[in-house]
Amino acid sequence: MSQSPSAAPGGGSDAGAAEAAELDAHRLAEEMEALGQRMADVRTQIGRVIYGQQEVIDQVLTTLLAGGHLLLVGVPGLGKTLLVETLGGVLGLESRRIQFTPDLMPADILGSEVLEETEGGKRSFRFIPGPVFTQLLMGDEINRASPRTQSALLQAMQERKVSVAGHSHELPAPFHVLATQNPIEQEGTYPLPEAQLDRFLLQVNITYPDAGAEREVMLRTTGPKSARAGAVMDAGSLMAAQRLVRQVPVGEAVVDAILRLVREGRPETSELEEIRRNVAWGPGPRASQALMLAARARALLTGRLAPSTEDVRALAKPVLRHRMALNFSARAEGVTLDSVIERLTADLA
Repeated sequence: MSQSPSAAPGGGSDAGAAEAAELDAHRLAEEMEALGQRMADVRTQIGRVIYGQQEVIDQVLTTLLAGGHLLLVGVPGLGKTLLVETLGGVLGLESRRIQFTPDLMPADILGSEVLEETEGGKRSFRFIPGPVFTQLLMGDEINRASPRTQSALLQAMQERKVSVAGHSHELPAPFHVLATQNPIEQEGTYPLPEAQLDRFLLQVNITYPDAGAEREVMLRTTGPKSARAGAVMDAGSLMAAQRLVRQVPVGEAVVDAILRLVREGRPETSELEEIRRNVAWGPGPRASQALMLAARARALLTGRLAPSTEDVRALAKPVLRHRMALNFSARAEGVTLDSVIERLTADLA
């Protein structure tokens, strides 16, 4: 019986497979480099409107590249709403804004069915989509809405669809929620439940700009003309970028660093006495997934083809701070979550 070409001596099939793998790797590298250049253009356009918040901008773009949702925490007047509006324009996404208030109902977000009657007397229900049917949804001061209304976003954030009157309705793709919270005014608010907090890929804390950035804001936003950002991407190219992020190779050292960081944050499995003493509950497996995706996205955003442990260290706070809780004694002693996370990242190689 003659041998088939695939079984011929000399490893011809192995050589062909190796050549194909090399071509695929070369193509992937080219696509990643092109995406890095495009994201540099995105950062430039956003920087024309938003001043002195480059780290915040990078973390927001990291979230969108990773396909996740974002929780922005900061006092009023720091440009959170303007940032979301600018993102919609630069990325070519349809965006809407919901002002969360105590009297906001789930139907005000999801939509509702109305009874209609035709000229022939036939009656039927028609679904009227709510503002959640958009690509970039800004939930302004989300913790001011009641728990019932907050929970209306849970299915949308996790499954990219909503159920109204027993019928499921798919949301547009891509779909991202960028929610804001005011950290200083808590009267009349409803803290987000842990299950919903876990749906946010990152929690980004926005602080006041430095003196130079604030001076630039003052001069550039009070003149006769305001800077505008141009479109760089569209929905299709953003979704392609999100697919590319998931193909970014991750080294074993980075995988081990993520796993060690998350597991050390749990008082049940941590070897650190400080964690066991101060932490009530630690991050779940979704934190590991978030760190893996966000590290890949951050690498591409900064023009690199693979993430490093430095990406894990830089993303530890925004990924973990809303997935952990201090116990009562730690809060009474003035311990902060950020200081606990800093202790966790101190041992990363």
